Amino acid sequence: MNRFKMSYTFLDDVVENTEPTTRSRRFYPSAGKRILDIVVVVLSLPFVLPILAMVWLLILLDGGKGIYGQPRIGVGGRVFKCWKIRTMVLDADSVLSRLMDERPDLAEEWKTNQKLERDPRITWWGKMLRRASLDELPQLLNVLKGDMSLIGPRPFTPDQKQLYDSAGSDLAYYRLRPGISGLWQVECRNNGTFQQRIAFDESYATDLTFLSDIRLVFRTVLVILRATGK
Repeated sequence: MNRFKMSYTFLDDVVENTEPTTRSRRFYPSAGKRILDIVVVVLSLPFVLPILAMVWLLILLDGGKGIYGQPRIGVGGRVFKCWKIRTMVLDADSVLSRLMDERPDLAEEWKTNQKLERDPRITWWGKMLRRASLDELPQLLNVLKGDMSLIGPRPFTPDQKQLYDSAGSDLAYYRLRPGISGLWQVECRNNGTFQQRIAFDESYATDLTFLSDIRLVFRTVLVILRATGK
């Protein structure tokens, strides 16, 4: 009888210690992550909307739209509009194309990193907003809509899709909602190549849990406080 009770107790302890973990690892990516996104965004809106309105008005003084939507690749390869505060000069895409033609060094930098360390298209206001990461505040609306998540892979543009697909990796990006912040954003911020971004996506997808997302949220806050955005 005692042996039976001891065996039963041991089995009960094993189930208690392992089953919730297994269930949580399955529940969080499929449903819990979305619930967390909605709750956090809804609670933050009363604080975020006044800041967003003030920043939007300041950008309007520079002429042109204060907020714009740029195509991004989302979960399952679906294209959506990613909303941002404008931090660049008007017609920035045409300016980039001209720069690529005139400056081979910048063209090579863009080919490798898909960004420029010293991007001449960024306005004075834009530099200030990027340092504080305020230019990405409108993406909270993308999260509420379901296009994005608070934490996830950095979203890429349709013209970067071929570069991403040619990596020959597991392409975890397509299984996840892209994030306002994420592992690549806190680890590299403004450094690292586009290929390294893909490796970070795979690592994030492999270790995705509620606690890993919470850790990335706190690390994001620390990065923002250091004002290292560009």
